[in-house]
Amino acid sequence: MGTLMIFCFLVSIAINGFAYQNCSFEPPIMGWSSWNTYRVNINEELIKKQADALISNGLKEVGYRYINIDDGFFGYRNSKGVMQTHPERFPNGLKHISEYIHSLGLKAGIYSDAGSNTCGSIWDDDKNGVGSGLYGFEHQDAELYFNDWGFDFIKIDYCGACQELELDEEKRYTEIRKAIDKVAGNHVSINICRWAFPGTWAKNLASSWRISGDISPNWNSVKYIIGKNLYLSAYAGDGHYNDMDMLEIGRGMARNEEEVHFGMWCIMSSPLLIGCDMTNISEQSLELLKNTELIALNQDRLGLQAYVVQHEGEGYVLVKDIEQLRGNVRAVALYNPSDVECKFNVPLEVLELSGKTKIRDLIKRKNIGKTDKALSYTLPGRSVMILRLESEKRIEPCRYEAEWAYLPCFNDLGKKKKPVLYTPMKEASGGMKVINIGGSKENYIEWNNVYSENGGLYEMTVYYCPKSNRKLDVYVNRDKPLTIDMVDDEKEDNNISSVTVQIELKPGYNVIRMGSSYCWAPDIDCFYLKRLSSK
Repeated sequence: MGTLMIFCFLVSIAINGFAYQNCSFEPPIMGWSSWNTYRVNINEELIKKQADALISNGLKEVGYRYINIDDGFFGYRNSKGVMQTHPERFPNGLKHISEYIHSLGLKAGIYSDAGSNTCGSIWDDDKNGVGSGLYGFEHQDAELYFNDWGFDFIKIDYCGACQELELDEEKRYTEIRKAIDKVAGNHVSINICRWAFPGTWAKNLASSWRISGDISPNWNSVKYIIGKNLYLSAYAGDGHYNDMDMLEIGRGMARNEEEVHFGMWCIMSSPLLIGCDMTNISEQSLELLKNTELIALNQDRLGLQAYVVQHEGEGYVLVKDIEQLRGNVRAVALYNPSDVECKFNVPLEVLELSGKTKIRDLIKRKNIGKTDKALSYTLPGRSVMILRLESEKRIEPCRYEAEWAYLPCFNDLGKKKKPVLYTPMKEASGGMKVINIGGSKENYIEWNNVYSENGGLYEMTVYYCPKSNRKLDVYVNRDKPLTIDMVDDEKEDNNISSVTVQIELKPGYNVIRMGSSYCWAPDIDCFYLKRLSSK
């Protein structure tokens, strides 16, 4: 697992479940991986040349540290089941490669599958991958990969476990994590590669987890993956991250598309693993990969993922704190995934900012002005602006969207008939709602960062979709629930109703949870807060 760094600059008392204030967490990993360009067609000299190129291109200097060997190194298991490397591709073995990578001041990553057979054996007809997965060899392979060969990181695929054996994801990855911890210790960083958000359990096992299928070097693929991650911010943080897959920078995409690709991976705190041939990369693509101002967003010590605060027309506005929680500096993305021009008008209060605000374009690396009202820009299709805003004042938020909230029962595996989901709704305030909460104590929706500067009495208005036979229990800081009587008007599927109650918040961060333990709760759009009195 990604190890939490032990130093905090301003440690605060845990306030209602929000247990840190401006701590530093292990950031997403940065480096290079072999799969995108070479798939299983790798060898000893190729890996060494890529490691050398990472150094010579100045990528190590800006934070890239890992050289990850993906599928294709497998040879066979000997009579004792010990994995041997491919005799032609890696005649000197992987310990030799790991030592070479470490000699350059870099870290070494390796690959396996949670099942018996690797993805390369299934999709690339690499017969050496048959029987090379971890299934049945967890402790033995962990001893070899991390103690004998000295690797620091492992990507664990799921082709053999899912497409062939239909194993249970949580159980299987838990078995592997326990084996690695027992044999090699919990310093080994794990990436869960299940090609969809696997569930909230992943955070206990891995430093990152894939949230989509494999990336390709084209716009539709990049756009699709960004779309999959737009509403997963609640599951990133504390040194654990949603993995949007390896970078396709330097593999033939247009300049504007590469800017969207890298900029959004950075502001959404995805691991940054270069996937191109680093010995033959254009200066333009290399310059983008070395943009230290974008990298700073990705490696920011708060470890947060940007979330959507405005979605109008084709445009999305994302924001996150950087440098200091609840500070006056925030990172913003204006993202236009469409093929046509998109106009953005973003009032500063939507970003929780007020007063004169300095604006810096992080892609162009230059200051572009000031405002005390709104961000107003027109962007061409397939483009993004990544901005650093520094304002005079941070204001208290009043709106909390359902799509920002944590759903403990959410996953994207598609195995349940009525899964709890973030789903589009045109009439909803942010264009999204959450459906299928309730029915058990565990199936709730929770916001753990409801902020009140001074605490006190608030009016809370909940917007929801009315349906018959629904109840809603509201917990504030996990006190006794307040049961709200819901309107049962089902005249139209797109109908939204509201109900207003009074709640009391403590100074700082508060936790608000909604659900219904014994029946379904209504679909939730958002809630608004209005201060009535201070403490």
